[in-house]
Amino acid sequence: MATHIANSYTPPAELARVQRLGFLIGIALLVVSVIAALLVPIPGLRRQFFHSYLLAYVFWIGIALGSLALLMVQHLAGGAWGVVIRRVLESSTRTLPLMGILFLPILFGMHDLYHWSDSEAVRETEMLRLKSAYLNIPFFIIRTVIYFAIWGTLVYFLNKWSAEQDETADIRFAKRMQTLSGPGLVLFALTVTFAAVDWVMSLDPEWYSTIFGILFMGGWGLSALSFTIAVAVLLANREPLRGVLLARHFHDLGKLLLAFVMLWAYFNLSQFLIIWWANLPEEVPWYLRRVTGGWQVIGVSLMIFHFALPFLLLLRRDLKRNPRLLSIVAVLVIVMRFIDSLWLIVPELYKNPQRPYEGHFGLSLFDLIVPLGVGALWLAWFAWQLSKRPLLPINDPLLDKALHGGGGH
Repeated sequence: MATHIANSYTPPAELARVQRLGFLIGIALLVVSVIAALLVPIPGLRRQFFHSYLLAYVFWIGIALGSLALLMVQHLAGGAWGVVIRRVLESSTRTLPLMGILFLPILFGMHDLYHWSDSEAVRETEMLRLKSAYLNIPFFIIRTVIYFAIWGTLVYFLNKWSAEQDETADIRFAKRMQTLSGPGLVLFALTVTFAAVDWVMSLDPEWYSTIFGILFMGGWGLSALSFTIAVAVLLANREPLRGVLLARHFHDLGKLLLAFVMLWAYFNLSQFLIIWWANLPEEVPWYLRRVTGGWQVIGVSLMIFHFALPFLLLLRRDLKRNPRLLSIVAVLVIVMRFIDSLWLIVPELYKNPQRPYEGHFGLSLFDLIVPLGVGALWLAWFAWQLSKRPLLPINDPLLDKALHGGGGH
């Protein structure tokens, strides 16, 4: 059946429409946003734009990198659960070249984003002087190039060997992907940790958390899995996967989604409790700005809609076996992943520099338009990549088990 699917494969027509509309909408929204940020004479508008852009970037690259992590986990563990979604994961990882290009605006906006990039501020602040050996523009750029080089290498070989396995049915390629995934996950953990520190945590250079990188690893994995489930549900209703992706496949994915939801909650609660109980003046203000001034509403919504509600819903076996209902939960989690990214990034724009434990709630139209623009481009690129290969890895040794024998190992 799998070989027949591959031989007769034509991409779903919707993918071409997503490509065209995505590129048009994405470019239009970003061009309008850039023009407004540069030309409209409103104080602080440029700075607002770059914070919104960072929010958009962190959210969308999280799906790409989370997909890379899930892909390596599946290759390393050898579970059949990941075979039916491998093409979606691989297509998400192949958006990395686009995200490399889209990182350039962050470099142009560093002085609007990062206080430590201001040489005068470094001279006047002892804390910034002590951290200047790490937090400086040249080293920031060098580290970012290293991150993308490592991620790009992993993406290249995992996708290359997967395509060659399709063509040759050689078991050696499966072993190569498994061998690479072990050290690949170690490198992934290190690079994501440093990227999270560089891109987000250094928005407040005086604050630090030793668990911050783990928050991003868990959160980005959850983003990727939720997105993959939503796409898989759409594909399950269309040829050539109609009748191939079944309730038991979504049941396995729903259980994994439940595990990631709990993992995200555990990581975030751990960080909060450790920092709150320690009550150190270098750490507590970061949370004070997010539990006062109106931001506490966002925090409560995260507790309810990012954890409690998905957790309770995903406990139901019948929901996990119902693709439509599972996709609704997945979309809810995707929305809350964006809200979580907003909660991490945007409050830094509204803090009081003289009283860092004080801030006020504020959102901009940029916080919606810019993520939609970046997301439209990302989805267009993803649809293009998804249309380039058959939707199943036709010669994977676990494919028959995945299609006929259920998930697991």
